[in-house]
Amino acid sequence: MANVSVLNMEGKEVGKIELNDAIFGVEVKNHLMHRAVVLQLANNRQGTQNAKTRSEVRGGGRKPWRQKGTGHARQGSIRAPQWTGGGVVFAPKPRDYSFKMNRKERQAAICSALTSKLNENKLIVVDEIKFDEPKTKSMVKVLENLKADKALVVVGEKNDNVFLSTKNIAKSDATMTNEINVYDILGHDSLVLTKDAVQKIEEVYA
Repeated sequence: MANVSVLNMEGKEVGKIELNDAIFGVEVKNHLMHRAVVLQLANNRQGTQNAKTRSEVRGGGRKPWRQKGTGHARQGSIRAPQWTGGGVVFAPKPRDYSFKMNRKERQAAICSALTSKLNENKLIVVDEIKFDEPKTKSMVKVLENLKADKALVVVGEKNDNVFLSTKNIAKSDATMTNEINVYDILGHDSLVLTKDAVQKIEEVYA
């Protein structure tokens, strides 16, 4: 098991913690992480785009001119795709882009993402993060002490002061252990976990 330093909010080491190899020491499976990211982006798509085909555009029921003898190319409708105001040939229609991954695949993808952060020395464990009131300056100071740039802060329990303090920091976010996903983990340079967040992650994924 990997031994990682536990820091306090001032960035000083206050202890050590052993991370479970079943979560933080697995084989990194890039294809599963890629699939998990694509799944999240696809599931977030509304799929509401819509354009009209030639059968749906108003007008164009009459043949614009006779078939032969005019010198023009033959035309059957002024709402054909080649006409201005005509229908779209392969018009996009509302559709569902979502797909599913197996539970074990999702779990392996998250463990791969956590392991990759540990391997890159971008995983930071903090004993706790607590504020008396929501204040962006307080969170900025903590992240500076931890040397965590563009960080995803994960806490074990809901903490509105932490969430609100992180809200206005560019490219940094805060979340709970039950909401972590591969897209957010890989989308931030640093991953900051509180001790109770580590314990809850190990309870769920070990």
